Amino acid sequence: MAGGQRSTISSSLSKAGQELGNRARKAPRRTYLLVLATATLGLAGGIGALNLVWAQADPERTGAHQAGERARLSPPPTRPITVLLIGSDADLLGQARNGAAPSGPANSDALLLARVDPAGALRLLILPADLAVQLPGEKPPQSLGSLYREGGPALASSSVAALLGLESGQPQRYVVVPRAALRSLVDGLGGVEMNLEQPLRSTDKTQNFEVDLQAGLQNFRGNQVEQMVRFLEPSLGEQGRRIRQQLVLEGLFQQLSRPEQGSRLPELLTQLAPQVDTNLSTGEALSLLSAATANPKQIRFDQLPLARPSKADQPLRQLQKSAAVPLWPKG
Repeated sequence: MAGGQRSTISSSLSKAGQELGNRARKAPRRTYLLVLATATLGLAGGIGALNLVWAQADPERTGAHQAGERARLSPPPTRPITVLLIGSDADLLGQARNGAAPSGPANSDALLLARVDPAGALRLLILPADLAVQLPGEKPPQSLGSLYREGGPALASSSVAALLGLESGQPQRYVVVPRAALRSLVDGLGGVEMNLEQPLRSTDKTQNFEVDLQAGLQNFRGNQVEQMVRFLEPSLGEQGRRIRQQLVLEGLFQQLSRPEQGSRLPELLTQLAPQVDTNLSTGEALSLLSAATANPKQIRFDQLPLARPSKADQPLRQLQKSAAVPLWPKG
């Protein structure tokens, strides 16, 4: 995030903190948590200054990756780490426009929380981009996916933390992935094997984008995975996208866990670095990937308790009113 943008966001969030006392008694608990989190983030000056505990790497083994050893040589985190992945609908990092339909400012059309526990299962939570959020002083509610456009990773991270009731300091890390970076990741892994249950086809001349995917078990390349996650059928809408996002994630983690990928990962992460925005170092990324793919069968997908839409064309989804924080992780 640019320094000027960060300063503006911090200033506005600090002002929100001054209004916290007046709003606390009037706001519902979940909205109050959102106010508190954004105000705290503003006063802290962002999410960059984090004290995470990673064991120090052995300097005598720093060249091991060049010899083709598995990425597990990066020391694993000493405690669970939560990462927010923000999928941008812009093609390249830093583009102000999304290059999609409808045309407009770049938003996040995919949001994922990953909790990497070196002693347990990998927990993944796909967050609805159309989930309603209420920012301090803003009316009406807006979509969770629009927050990245307004305040970058800082606002998106703090809002997610407030909505879910995450512990203080979470998520500790974030990664912003535009569409081109997704294609590069998939192609760098040699494709992703998935079983598509039905063909997907659509043509959008306004953005010169075509989806043409056949059903069946096959190895999908980067441009095909992009088609899969961008496809929006009228009957399921964003819910259908979330289903396919899970399919893609399962395929990616299966591919990442293959032994031959160990020698590719350091170079692949280096190639991806200019295409993504993150506060993860390369060593931290290798550490988390090593821990996350140690046992690909121990991957757990969680779901938020969403309320049923009150009408067919309801633009924003709501959380169940009876849902108590923390909403994740549970069990």
